[in-house]
Amino acid sequence: MDTPSAGAAPQPPQPDYDTARIMGGLYGDGIIALRGAFEPAWADRLREDIEQLFEEARQRPRGALPRGPQRWYVEVHPERLRGFVDIVTHPWFKAVCRAVLGPDYRIVEVGFDVPLPGAQDQPWHRDFPMPPETSLGRRLNSLAFNLTAVDTTPEMGPFEVAPGTQWDEFGLDAEDSGRREAGMFPPREWFPRYEARRQVRMAQRGDISARSALTIHRGTAHRGDRARPVLVVGVDAPDARNGERHDIQVTPGYLATLPAEVRTHLAGRVVEKLEYIEQSHGIEGLLAPGSGSGY
Repeated sequence: MDTPSAGAAPQPPQPDYDTARIMGGLYGDGIIALRGAFEPAWADRLREDIEQLFEEARQRPRGALPRGPQRWYVEVHPERLRGFVDIVTHPWFKAVCRAVLGPDYRIVEVGFDVPLPGAQDQPWHRDFPMPPETSLGRRLNSLAFNLTAVDTTPEMGPFEVAPGTQWDEFGLDAEDSGRREAGMFPPREWFPRYEARRQVRMAQRGDISARSALTIHRGTAHRGDRARPVLVVGVDAPDARNGERHDIQVTPGYLATLPAEVRTHLAGRVVEKLEYIEQSHGIEGLLAPGSGSGY
């Protein structure tokens, strides 16, 4: 796993990904994508890895966290994914991180979401409350990269996003200010605005997207007959604190195989033996549609 996997898309020497276009997309719509970053066969291997890890996680207490009916989230060890190095050394991935987060960005999360057949519409939400760097400083200090492991079809409950809503601020009552999920779920009366803005994202194998996790989004009802697994790679600027929600681990042997540029940006801890990850980044408001703050 110290070299790009066989079948990864050929990469030209440091293509000129335009910083202004990257910044404009993420500060404007809040989401951008690169189609065909990897070959479909590469994504098929990603699916195989996710399926194995998902099966393992479901056998352990808190190995997989529910994110709504028939939806699951699993955090994983980078060295259990054959394509991890391919992703974080891809020129587009690096260009996006540097443009938005600066040269000292940190990879703080590796996991995947699995909507299964029967998953329901999620409420509109963001992945964590807006930090002061964004609410006061008007700056994005984290990104979420997504890679689908299957070709998305309309029946599979595609991801929906409301462009430009990463800047929306929700008024909080005093009683809400101390709650973990305060600021993640907009008031129900705002939903028509998100419906009017919504874009359906039909990602295909080999595509990669980057978004602000503050941009309002949701998973939709899955009426198909197969899972729709999506890999998530979370990246922080130096002043962000999302790494506190996650537990990246690497063994010394694996760390030694990584290119220096990956070691420089990979957060987490070095362990002699990979430890079981007890998932802790739960989002209670996604578990029971119709209950919780704001919806």
